[in-house]
Amino acid sequence: MSRTLVVQIPAYNEADNIAATIADVPKAVPGFDQVHIIVIDDGSADETSAIATSAGALKVLKTPGNRGLALAFQRGLQESLALGADVIVNFDADNQYPGNRIPDLVKPIVDGTADMVLGERNFDTIPHFSPVKKFLQKFGSGVVSRLSRTPCRDATTGFRALSRETAQSLYVAGMFTYTLETLFWAGARRLSVAGVSIEANPKTRESRLFGSSFEYVLKSMSTILKASIRYRALAIFSWIAAPLFLLGFGAIARFLLYHFVWEPDGTGHVQSLILAAILIVVGVLLVAMGFLADSAGTNRRLLEEILTRTRRKE
Repeated sequence: MSRTLVVQIPAYNEADNIAATIADVPKAVPGFDQVHIIVIDDGSADETSAIATSAGALKVLKTPGNRGLALAFQRGLQESLALGADVIVNFDADNQYPGNRIPDLVKPIVDGTADMVLGERNFDTIPHFSPVKKFLQKFGSGVVSRLSRTPCRDATTGFRALSRETAQSLYVAGMFTYTLETLFWAGARRLSVAGVSIEANPKTRESRLFGSSFEYVLKSMSTILKASIRYRALAIFSWIAAPLFLLGFGAIARFLLYHFVWEPDGTGHVQSLILAAILIVVGVLLVAMGFLADSAGTNRRLLEEILTRTRRKE
């Protein structure tokens, strides 16, 4: 039975890099009978599409305007599945990842030991990363790994492989980037996520997702918070509510044991009870919100199942 690998390349104004990126993709990969390259041109104003076609891309899909990396990634998955992909590799258009490592990236999926594989950069060896950025990448990846319950050392890598079954089920709700949310999704679905250590190519341009480390931190924190609530709502709200319950019941215990039993002075000290009541009520509301969000998550999983069945039929 013929097996197909599709390498999808989201691109935006990458006329200077797209030809080298396509040329870096191996023409043959062990375990596959054919390798196809598709480019998702996210509304480029330059010659990205024309150069990609002449460089050997099987298909170039161009959107009328710039809709964002997450939507370009999803459109690539849909087209890759339509082409009969057994495994899909996402490969950034700025050529920062080594194409010769694609066979290593897809091997765990070919061997049946992983559903998703990340090409994990060694941040310490990337010369154009400042010490602050290296720290933020390591710290942020550790936070995402813990919250998403996936073993990732490079949460923002755009070099990753997905099995056909994983791609059929995957849906990204965020608009900023797909990298972080897909890990939360994979963790929630109990998928097997593996990593392959890689070395990054020299820098070709500045990032277009953010203009500074501060903007990167803000956008990443927002994405992590949204993904945490989306996929682990009950746990997140319960963690937030737990200290409120502790403080509330602590205030009640202080009132009963100290002001009412040990040193009753008749003044009442109802402030402790009022504070306790407020804290406990807020805690109960947070837990209730967690249950509601968790119920919404159940509906989302049902919709994802419908999406999966539809993609399989197509």
